Amino acid sequence: MHPLKRLFRHAHQYRRDAWIASFYSLLNKIFDVLPEILIGVAVDVVVNQKASFLAGLGIVEPKDQLILLAILTVLIWLGESLFQYLYDVRWRNLAQSLQHDLRMEAYQHVQQLELAYFERNRSGNLLAILNEDINQMERFFNGGFNSLIQVFFGSVMVGGVFFFLTKELAFLALIPVPFILYGAFWFQSRLATRYTSVREAAGALTARINNNLQGIATVKAYATEEVESNHIREASDRYRENNAQAIKLSAAITPVIRIAILAGFTVTLLYGGFMTLNGELGVGSYSALVYLTQRLLWPLTGLAELTDLYQRSMASIQRVMNLLDTPLAIQYGGKALPVASVQGHIQFTQVRFAYDAQSGQPALDQFNLDIPAGKTIALVGATGGGKSTITKLLLRFYDPQQGQILLDGDDIATLDLQQLRRAIGYVAQDTFLTDASIAENIAYGEANPDMSAIIAAAKAAEAHEFIERLPDGYATQVGERGMKLSGGQRQRLALARAILKNPPVLILDEATSAVDNETEAAIQRSLNKLVVGRTSIIIAHRLSTVRHADCIHVLEHGRIVESGNHATLLQAGGIYADLWRLQTGDVETST
Repeated sequence: MHPLKRLFRHAHQYRRDAWIASFYSLLNKIFDVLPEILIGVAVDVVVNQKASFLAGLGIVEPKDQLILLAILTVLIWLGESLFQYLYDVRWRNLAQSLQHDLRMEAYQHVQQLELAYFERNRSGNLLAILNEDINQMERFFNGGFNSLIQVFFGSVMVGGVFFFLTKELAFLALIPVPFILYGAFWFQSRLATRYTSVREAAGALTARINNNLQGIATVKAYATEEVESNHIREASDRYRENNAQAIKLSAAITPVIRIAILAGFTVTLLYGGFMTLNGELGVGSYSALVYLTQRLLWPLTGLAELTDLYQRSMASIQRVMNLLDTPLAIQYGGKALPVASVQGHIQFTQVRFAYDAQSGQPALDQFNLDIPAGKTIALVGATGGGKSTITKLLLRFYDPQQGQILLDGDDIATLDLQQLRRAIGYVAQDTFLTDASIAENIAYGEANPDMSAIIAAAKAAEAHEFIERLPDGYATQVGERGMKLSGGQRQRLALARAILKNPPVLILDEATSAVDNETEAAIQRSLNKLVVGRTSIIIAHRLSTVRHADCIHVLEHGRIVESGNHATLLQAGGIYADLWRLQTGDVETST
């Protein structure tokens, strides 16, 4: 389906605006063509005077005829200016509204896509679609659409005047037009694939730049600035080469059109002149035709730029629409789940999940786990054992290929996804902070945050003291991704966020692994209070942080191989005991 058809079928609420804007463009073009006709009439008045065309309409005196022409000229110019203003406002407002709505819809759709989508696609390419591609579409609707309409209707109207005045000359003068239009579309069809490659190369370049900027500390630490500059140069060269291929073709359009235009103009000038000398055509009509030939043909030179803009925009619109058409693997909506009603009984029943569903090794295989409501369980084991996968499935970042995950007896796949996630507090090792104030980050996701509740949550997370020492306190801006704060400070804010949320289910995924001992102790004190009375899942490599859990599960290759409390597992002398000995050096003193 053609990109424009896809766009307007999708954004059907803007069809009326597009039709009105097109109507204004048409009226503007009508008033734009009329002055050339008036020039011919004026020449006719000066040459033929009382025998002119206007004299035949009842206005005999040449001076009266000229006064009438002057009045008509003023009215025509006012009409042209009015409709230019109206179509300009309509097209630009349409472009801005469509750009805004499409960007918001695309972004909201991207947010609903499953995590696997982001693992398959570069974030920089998504940025290019959400920014540059949508901006490219806006540029086309700002001016390109109007220009296409005016070129088309201008050709039709001027052609109509030609045939009215002299059919013989009209056929000769208009012969180049079909060739010009055919040539423009011929070039356009060959530009399509080239501009698709250009947009893909632009996305790859944006992805590379975005990746390097996010990892700038690592780039500097390893002194790889030159290496990364070379990567950017290679990506930029690919973008430039793809553009160069498109430019070679698009640059050829204008010279080809000019040659065709020269032929049409020469025919009108010579053949029309001969007809006038032979008395077959009036001087005024000849003057009008010469001016109209210019009015018709010279704007066609803009087809080169229009074709270029059009094809770039169609490639961009295609990419945006393809993104919007990406199906959601995990559907939103479902059975209502009021947070206040959640008890927190969680069950994994015969769950099998592989990140590569076709051929990948399962991260969880025939996995079973029962977590009683209000209890704290810990998941430990070697990296790759499936610990974080359990939390991702519970949050429905992914859905299992087999089995069920139940919350209070309901399959979570049938529950309202947003309400399910609101019932779960999540504190990860890699803390995300938005570029806002500390208070806004603590209250992240809260519709009407109360400042006293924010401060209470910060105190419970032992973050209040360092926040008060900051220049602007709770109003301090944390910077992009919280870069103005230390790792420990960011982690305490993430914990305060979970405390403020007060969820019935809590997930702590390596929440203390990347902080110093003092911060870990502070966070641990807060956690000991936070887990009371709520279902809590703690993932940790530091066994000291989970020794007080009601039950500890040791995972290996997607299965639970040991379960029990801290003392029981030490006495069993299995994997957990070995891990404890490795971390502390002594089993006996630990009990």
